[in-house]
Amino acid sequence: MADITRLEELAYELRVKLLQLCGTYEGAVHIGGDLSAADIFTVLYQYGMNVDPDDIRMPERDRFVLSKGHAAVCMYIAMAIRGFFDYDEIVATYGQLDSAYGMHPCKVQLPGVECSTGSLGHGLGLATGMAAWARQQGRQHRVFTLVGDGESCEGSVWEAAIAAPSLRLGNLVAFLDRNKQFMTSMSEERIILEPYADKWRAFGWNVIEIDGHNMGELVDAVDALPDPSSQQPTAIVCHTVKGKGVDFMEGEIGWHAGSVSPTDLARALASLDASRKELV
Repeated sequence: MADITRLEELAYELRVKLLQLCGTYEGAVHIGGDLSAADIFTVLYQYGMNVDPDDIRMPERDRFVLSKGHAAVCMYIAMAIRGFFDYDEIVATYGQLDSAYGMHPCKVQLPGVECSTGSLGHGLGLATGMAAWARQQGRQHRVFTLVGDGESCEGSVWEAAIAAPSLRLGNLVAFLDRNKQFMTSMSEERIILEPYADKWRAFGWNVIEIDGHNMGELVDAVDALPDPSSQQPTAIVCHTVKGKGVDFMEGEIGWHAGSVSPTDLARALASLDASRKELV
């Protein structure tokens, strides 16, 4: 049984480390979308996925594809907290030439990353192919992916969305980070995605809608996943807030990407601490 309080503490730790890295890195970090996905990453790496930092190639491990590739630093830190590598390694080299911790994940550079991503709209198709291979090989692991709602504007996402139910891939799970913001606008101002969850249902997916910042709901969604041998892929629509946990970043277009000054870092950490105390 999941320890919800422990998972909430780990999500808080993830956000603190995200902000600290953003405060030390001279370039831009996609901090808004990282913060919206922090709870999802925590549940995946600390509860939902069968992975082992000490045996990263075990055949029965679950696979993860970060379709929302610009949230790579959030994934790196979640993996570090899980024990794959040290957080200090990320801070020391993040975004530098030949670093294992690039702005987008690279499986060649960083063992433990299953798939190189970054070009938006490709991850669901890659995950669908990996799930189809697992089904053909008689494997019982799951393939998870995290998809941003912004990239859902791309046709390649919906090509994969219609293929996965046709292939009866019950071993495929897509977490959809529905923060309703693009890089320069709110999503419904530019592209109308609603009714978003109903679109996935119409394509034949088992759909679960949750508050993507409610740890109990995230755990319940994982617990409700059908057996990998089942016939219907699952889409978990996570309603989230871009910049979640930092009051002056939440819902602000300007924090799609950026760096924080020492003053803003102090403000951000204080806001994060205050939002954490609200959970207690």
